[in-house]
Amino acid sequence: MGLIEHTMKFQHRRGLLFILSIGWFITAALPASAQSMNPNNADAVERGETTYARHCASCHGAKLEGEPNWRERKSDGTLTSPPHDKTGHTWHHPADMLFQITKRGGKAFAPPSFKSAMPAFGGLLTDKEIWAVLSFIKSRWPKIIQKKHDRISKQMRHK
Repeated sequence: MGLIEHTMKFQHRRGLLFILSIGWFITAALPASAQSMNPNNADAVERGETTYARHCASCHGAKLEGEPNWRERKSDGTLTSPPHDKTGHTWHHPADMLFQITKRGGKAFAPPSFKSAMPAFGGLLTDKEIWAVLSFIKSRWPKIIQKKHDRISKQMRHK
């Protein structure tokens, strides 16, 4: 591996670490009552599925599969859209962090050197619509993944 590739991998890891640490601060600052990612709420899941199809599927896939090679950077330096199914890393992030990234966009949490193509949807979707999309996504994960995600979200709220 050459110096350029090594430097790019280091910057990518540093950017991801920064995003995760920002996520901790976001979730620590939000009240637990802000949590509304409920895969068992049939109405929210149905509304979320419609909203996801309209605003998210073009990048993240109709079946939440993401883009091929989603861990690799595009020529513009951004990462391809990750899957939101069980094969991706979405469920590794607490609910409040997912909400904030969706509302404010990926650039709101990334260091200046990290390029994010994730747009902010706060001006387009209501908070209720964002939570509905997240509820839809979570409803497609296996129950064991949903329980792991619940633990991750709960741990971040109590830090």
